Amino acid sequence: MRWTAITAALLALAAVAASIAMFSRYRVGATLPAPEKSIAVLPFENRSEDKANAYFADGIQDEILTRLSKIADLKVISHTSTQHYKSAPENLPEIARQLGVAHIVEGSVQKSGDAVRVNVQLIKAANDSHLWADTFDRKLTDVFAVESEIAKTIAETLQAKLTTSERRAIAIRPTENPEAYQLYLKGRFFWNKRTAADLKKSIDYFNQAIEKDPNYALAYAGLADAWLVLPVFGGGAPKDCSPKAETAARRAIHLDETLAEPHASLGLLLAIYYFDFSNSIRELERAIQLNPNYAMAHHWLGNLPLTFTGQFDRAIGELKRALELDPLSMVINTNLGQTYCYSRRYEEAIAQLRRTIEIDPGFYYAHYQLGEALDFKGNRAGAIAEYQKARELNDDPLVLALLGQAMAKAGNPVQARKVLEQLREESSHRYVTAYGIGLIHLGLGEKEEALRWFEKSYEDRAGTDIGYIKVDPFLDSLRGDPRFEKIVASLAPKPAP
Repeated sequence: MRWTAITAALLALAAVAASIAMFSRYRVGATLPAPEKSIAVLPFENRSEDKANAYFADGIQDEILTRLSKIADLKVISHTSTQHYKSAPENLPEIARQLGVAHIVEGSVQKSGDAVRVNVQLIKAANDSHLWADTFDRKLTDVFAVESEIAKTIAETLQAKLTTSERRAIAIRPTENPEAYQLYLKGRFFWNKRTAADLKKSIDYFNQAIEKDPNYALAYAGLADAWLVLPVFGGGAPKDCSPKAETAARRAIHLDETLAEPHASLGLLLAIYYFDFSNSIRELERAIQLNPNYAMAHHWLGNLPLTFTGQFDRAIGELKRALELDPLSMVINTNLGQTYCYSRRYEEAIAQLRRTIEIDPGFYYAHYQLGEALDFKGNRAGAIAEYQKARELNDDPLVLALLGQAMAKAGNPVQARKVLEQLREESSHRYVTAYGIGLIHLGLGEKEEALRWFEKSYEDRAGTDIGYIKVDPFLDSLRGDPRFEKIVASLAPKPAP
């Protein structure tokens, strides 16, 4: 998963919603009955007179989902997938089938001043029967107790087994400051919008929450996530943002070691910034231990350190588990195909990526990954067509580089050099991956120049590119070259502060 992979996933969510019906044919486990202890929490309706309180309704839904996801005996669908459905949809059995769950939670939130009303109902999807429903009228200071009571009642209704630590986790009060909580929810609201401007707003809100409560671990976790993805949207350079993300993640862990999110964020940073794969795996495994339903942790574990180190069977297993928990994630679907590529299972990769494109033909990342799979199979014309399609969908310098290297290998060096010139010009005003430029030189047969750019990619700590050096089929022609093997050997952990 390169940084662009994250971008593609987040920009494509709206398009995915329009193709849910088609997707249902391909959902992981679509032919299997849903586990009885499985649930999806749909977006809560905002019934406040002030429509600006939408952030609060979103936050209540997300907090209930998060508490439920910490229960290992439950299968809980990720926020990414549930956001495609409005509350009180018309066809619950179909939605449950698409998400692979037996039960649905619907709800609404009304906030007025410091008073909050939460309506919630638990529904058995197969026959649309209500298993439990309740209304809670509380003060804002009691909202955590409401979230905890709802999660606990749902778990008990589904007869889920709760450990002592899980009971503590779903009952926790993350802050005693209601102002800090609302600022945190606003931070998450803007974080979910995923533009550079909105991410900067989220950072501001998370910092305000921390000012109100300097010991608010979740606010630090949100701050880590915001700094982590900001470079994806052109909001800053990775070298500037990654250390800030790490500082916030480590602070969150120091304040509350039981939070899964900062462990996962730290695990990602250890892999792509420090190349510390063993500790990356350890942090991501810790995140999964704390929250078995955290799809992103399974995703990052499979697609990053496990793939970086060639542990393909386990990597594919983690990605499939991530898809079970987040079946509408386009990036996880695509990264499964990518990992098939790195394990040289090209036919499976092509099949997986074609299915992903059927789900959403406008998802550029799947197109260029399919282009890579076809490239590796020797279908140069097909690869170029997919790169060109991806290029039409998104102006990503890496896609242009992939197109350039394919043109070079197809015997069109003049066009390849035009692409090189264009990328060098673009590098004056935005980040252009050194790895991509190296691929074009490699396609032109200029191995020494290619190696120079791959060395630069390593120096840039561009882990989402150069981290795959041990398994990347594009680089197979360099294997055995002493200078290349030196780069491979240098991909040793950089000591973390």
